[in-house]
Amino acid sequence: MAPAADTSDNAPHVPVLLRPLLDAVAPVSGTWVDGTFGAGGYSRGLLEAGADKVIGIDRDPLAHRMAAEWIGSYGGRLELVEGNFADMDQYVSDADGVVLDLGVSSMQLDIAERGFSFQKDGPLDMRMEQAGESAAELVKRLDETTLADVLYTYGEERASRRIARAIVKAREQEPIETTARLSAIVEACLPRPKPGQSHPATRSFQALRIAVNDEYGALWRGLMAAEKALKPGGFLCVVTFHSVEDRMVKRFLQARSGRLGAVSRYAPVVEAEEPQFVTMTRKAIGPDDDELAANPRSRSARLRIGQRTSADPGDVSPDTLNMPQLRGKR
Repeated sequence: MAPAADTSDNAPHVPVLLRPLLDAVAPVSGTWVDGTFGAGGYSRGLLEAGADKVIGIDRDPLAHRMAAEWIGSYGGRLELVEGNFADMDQYVSDADGVVLDLGVSSMQLDIAERGFSFQKDGPLDMRMEQAGESAAELVKRLDETTLADVLYTYGEERASRRIARAIVKAREQEPIETTARLSAIVEACLPRPKPGQSHPATRSFQALRIAVNDEYGALWRGLMAAEKALKPGGFLCVVTFHSVEDRMVKRFLQARSGRLGAVSRYAPVVEAEEPQFVTMTRKAIGPDDDELAANPRSRSARLRIGQRTSADPGDVSPDTLNMPQLRGKR
């Protein structure tokens, strides 16, 4: 999903935009779903703000092992589910609220063995669930054309063909199994960055991570699952760190509130006869100066909130959300 957060931040586990989120949905009560549990920051915030119960969902086994040390202090008000938030409607119904904090977590970035960061040498893994096909296996399996398509579609990497060609040539000599080796291959394909520019491997690593974890697909399915899991009046709160994901959330809420116009002037206007949501944030909420000073990770964060109506849930096509899709998978 989102690009890696700045690993130089001093407070990597601070939940981003928690205060404006809680203010927007106050008073907090009932059962909430923290669909991207991570280190538990949002769950703690919701419980301390008055939620009767929080169901935390995370597909990373590490999040569950870490929470085992402190979950008991909430006396049964916090329940954890090992799974994907895209399936949340299978775990809960009639929820009063759903919170999603998209992207890779700081605790995943900080562990070199997880293979998420080009700044830490480790196995080229990137799997959030610690199961399935790793990034190294993906890089080994994909042909040059498909690999370039992944880099361009999911990473918006303009040099995708050049990088894919270099990866294929390098793997013919020796398998690409570490983050350092992949980073070096990508760096050799691109100009040296100017001061203030991101690392040359940023987009390629983002693209592979999104492909390995099907992050855009999970967001698309997760938004529909949240619609099914929420009770009338319940809140959907989504924090994004990447323009593509923010656009998907924005278009979902527009479509489900009957406010999504036509993609082109020749296409019919998309209107929901019975809107499933009322959009509470016409513009995304960003961090204020205090939060930026306390938590640099919040710099690119955007919060959007919708409130569920009593209309029956339904499905939304990925095209409606302008979801990036590989050729042949549309």
